[in-house]
Amino acid sequence: MEIQRLHYPLPPDFKGEPCVLALGYFDGVHAGHRRVIQKAIDTAKSLGMKSAVMTFDPHPREVLGQSGYTQYLTPVDEKLEQLKTMGVDVAYVVHFNISFAAIYPEDFIDEFLIQLSAKHVVVGFDYTFGHRGKGTVFTLKEHSHGRYSVDVIAPVNRFGEKISSTLIREYLYSGKIKEATQFLGRPYCVRGTVVHGEKRGRTIGFPTANLRLSAPYIVPRNGVYGVRAKLEGKVYDGVMNVGIKPTFENERKEKSLEVHLFDFMGDIYDKAMEIQFLFFIREEQKFAGVDALIAQINSDVATAKEQFAKLSIV
Repeated sequence: MEIQRLHYPLPPDFKGEPCVLALGYFDGVHAGHRRVIQKAIDTAKSLGMKSAVMTFDPHPREVLGQSGYTQYLTPVDEKLEQLKTMGVDVAYVVHFNISFAAIYPEDFIDEFLIQLSAKHVVVGFDYTFGHRGKGTVFTLKEHSHGRYSVDVIAPVNRFGEKISSTLIREYLYSGKIKEATQFLGRPYCVRGTVVHGEKRGRTIGFPTANLRLSAPYIVPRNGVYGVRAKLEGKVYDGVMNVGIKPTFENERKEKSLEVHLFDFMGDIYDKAMEIQFLFFIREEQKFAGVDALIAQINSDVATAKEQFAKLSIV
């Protein structure tokens, strides 16, 4: 997949190759996003053109000062991996800033879509663009003047609700991992590097790996989760604690992600690790002492292993 990082305004001599273009931020590349992107891929094949996706970095809502958008379901590099896996030919990553946010919808069409040689555009039903989001699917069609055609994709629903990045975020913040997985179409995952921690786990019989995130991911609510870890080409099941470890009086209240991998021994400091969240076990809690904590961890591990035995996820 070809990746082009663009800035506004485009150079006057910039001219893209004719393409079918999917437009959107696509945080999460969830099931609804995939329908938009897949339509662009399929249409491109039928027309003998390249398929392309335009996305933005950073999140437009972050630039516009809306709270809650400094963290991501899929940071840009991971999003690009998802697009590549789907078979997209070209990814346009447009740097989003205040100047770009201020352009009028018609100028976005003339100065971006036309210069990119978009011959067919695919968007979700609620897509908006341009200054104050005044551009809509109606604007796309009205201002095309025959230069491109437009497909508008209907919402994708699960359990009576429209799949959206906002709803997936809410599920993760609530610890509703099953629902987040169903809406994403895959387990939610984060990536990072194993770093040195306080090493308390090994003293109580449950060595843990402390994960330092490699990007500003959304972190699910504090609690204990059943997870699947990918490490050096191998996959391990385990339990992860997300939180502040209240039993040990963490005065700084720094949130940590600590994973105990089943049937694993080895030095993995400074190694890259991916964690897939598969199910929520319990809320984080403070215990009266270490013995009570050990008993609960044993229970958590037993619960997790029972759940893993039922999962069909490979």
